[in-house]
Amino acid sequence: MLALIQSYPSYPPQNGNPRMSLATLTLPEFDDEMDRTRAVLAAVPKQFLDWKPAAAVRSVGWNANHLAEIVGWTADILAQDEFDLAPPGGPKYETPSLDNPQQIVQKFDAALAAARALFATASDEKLAENWTMKMGGQPLFTISKGACIRKWVLNHTIHHRAILSIYLRICGVEVTPVYDG
Repeated sequence: MLALIQSYPSYPPQNGNPRMSLATLTLPEFDDEMDRTRAVLAAVPKQFLDWKPAAAVRSVGWNANHLAEIVGWTADILAQDEFDLAPPGGPKYETPSLDNPQQIVQKFDAALAAARALFATASDEKLAENWTMKMGGQPLFTISKGACIRKWVLNHTIHHRAILSIYLRICGVEVTPVYDG
């Protein structure tokens, strides 16, 4: 991770200007993607929460709830060194199942406020620390906390936002284009 930080044009500091931290460099993109995600979540109507295009895929409601929770993972990634999806002897992780679109947006807003505050103050050293995803006590992967936030918060949000946007359009719900120029 520190090698990635050092590869940015602002590293090393030039002309007496301090180098920007990875969090500082990432926050504009983070804010933009979360604003776009909130707009899609705000378009979700209650009558389509259970809709899904096929039996083998997740519903509109599941994807909306998942989007509301993903940004909240930021705090856990920064505070902990690992997460077990199904810890031995403990309950497996479950995505929330709110059935009110306004509550889903409120959950997203609360998680986003907490995540942004923590991410904005995260040092490069903190973001370079390792983080491990486990299942049943067995490691699935280990990556830096910064890479985890990029991949499993930002990119994963974009992925599920795209799914939700398509589902809503199929249902005839007007959704503002995510990347409208």
